[in-house]
Amino acid sequence: MTVNKGALAILVHGGTENWSPQRWKSRFDGVCPDRSVLLAPDTSFDPAEVHYAAVWKPRPGELAAFPNLRVIFNLGAGVDALMADRSLPDVPLVRVAVTDLTARMTEYVVLHVLMHHRQELYLRQSQREKRWAPKLQWAAGAISVGVMGLGALGADAAGVLKRLGFRVAGWSRSAKTIDGIDCFHGEPQFDAFLRRTDILVCLLPLTPETRHVLNRALFEKLNRKSPLGAPVLINAGRGALQNEADILQCLDDGTLGAASLDVYATEPLPVDSPFWTHPKVVLTPHNAADTDTDEISKYVAQQITRFEAGGALENVVDRGRGY
Repeated sequence: MTVNKGALAILVHGGTENWSPQRWKSRFDGVCPDRSVLLAPDTSFDPAEVHYAAVWKPRPGELAAFPNLRVIFNLGAGVDALMADRSLPDVPLVRVAVTDLTARMTEYVVLHVLMHHRQELYLRQSQREKRWAPKLQWAAGAISVGVMGLGALGADAAGVLKRLGFRVAGWSRSAKTIDGIDCFHGEPQFDAFLRRTDILVCLLPLTPETRHVLNRALFEKLNRKSPLGAPVLINAGRGALQNEADILQCLDDGTLGAASLDVYATEPLPVDSPFWTHPKVVLTPHNAADTDTDEISKYVAQQITRFEAGGALENVVDRGRGY
């Protein structure tokens, strides 16, 4: 088969029906009309003709089958599954960073911060019990929200929370400056960030250094003197960031007052997981930033066009850092 432009291979495993390989192929056929798009594996196609790959959780070794690969586009924000592949070709790895994804994550973070701030767990329990017993409601300015991870997602969420009146701080591996946000960075400033935090929002990438960072030792450093009574955890980053046994134990002994979780060590979440029925857990099925897939395909197509015209790729992963 002869093509004028490098072909695009789609390697997608897992996800909802909207993320099926066939739907991705249909989208890319529409935005790349002058380019061959194939669903891998495709034995009728010469692997040497593939220059680009659009992937989600490809199996180890799959991408190594394309000898002339030029760019890998990860269809989601997290690249930890790719980084675990020791045979991953040494080509630019681009992560998705569309405004739609950022906006949806901010919606999720703001929703759950407000939910805990406005005592929704208590109020919904009161409703089920037909009990009219309002408690004192404090102002947003009485609550300090700490955002772990100040990339595009974390920075946007922090800014919106600040505009709502919360006291907002952020922590990142390297120094950041964001108007109106108290920015902490690096290991030396980590404990100071935690001590001032009433509601902890985790949007960190998963790397060897961040695996199980959400553990008892961290939770015990969070502020315990806020109107909430006990600190709250919101994790919409990656499931392996959290030590789930520690979260459950800390919820039960009062080290944590509540948790909103969108990601888990095993997904789909097993039916016997205690998270399903725990009274202090708000559970969502990894849909915090279930972004517009059409926008993602357009983003990838635009990146390829710019790259082939000699332009620079955007949002290239630093393999040394893992994000």
